[in-house]
Amino acid sequence: MTTQQYLVIHLTDATGATLPQDEDRRMLESWAQEGSDAGTLSLGAPVAGRDRAKSVVVRDGRAIVTDGPFPEFKEWFAGYDLLEAESIDDAAAYMAKHPTAVLGRILILPTVSLPWEAGD
Repeated sequence: MTTQQYLVIHLTDATGATLPQDEDRRMLESWAQEGSDAGTLSLGAPVAGRDRAKSVVVRDGRAIVTDGPFPEFKEWFAGYDLLEAESIDDAAAYMAKHPTAVLGRILILPTVSLPWEAGD
C-alpha cells in the first residue's frame, strides 16, 4: 500500500451551515478517532484569528511584516491537518466527515518534493 501525504487547510465560508457546539465536538472527536485508528491522521491544529495574524514579504532585500491578511480576504484559515491516504479521493472522503466540511470549506493539497529533490 503506497500512501501520499496531504496538507488539509480548513477555511471559514459564509455559505457554510451552523452546528451546535455539542454536534461540532461529536463530529470532530469521531473523525479524529477514525483517523487515529486508521493511521490516516498525523498532526493538525486550529489557528488563531486574523487579529493575531501577520503577513511577511521580502522586497528589495527588506522584510515587511504587516498585520493580518488583506481586507478583501473573504475566507479565513481555521486550521490544518496532515493526512496519509492512498489517494486524494480517499482523503476527500475522510475529510467529508469533519465539521469544517459542514461549517466552511476544506482544501486538500498533495505534498510534493522540491524540484532539486526529485532525483533523490
